[in-house]
Amino acid sequence: MTYDRLVCANCASPVSEGRCPVCRANRERLQQENFFAGLNPMALIALLALLIATVALLAHQTA
Repeated sequence: MTYDRLVCANCASPVSEGRCPVCRANRERLQQENFFAGLNPMALIALLALLIATVALLAHQTA
């Protein structure tokens, strides 16, 4: 899940906006915790498609 969809329990605003100290702290924690947290779902799908294509190409070349 990306942090842009999370809502802060402290101020009831999106965490990605960072309106309160709790939002800012959680946003920083999520960004440091996971590299893929900042990517949107379409970018993750594109990376997955690229990985599958690379594996298929390598398998075809070795056969």
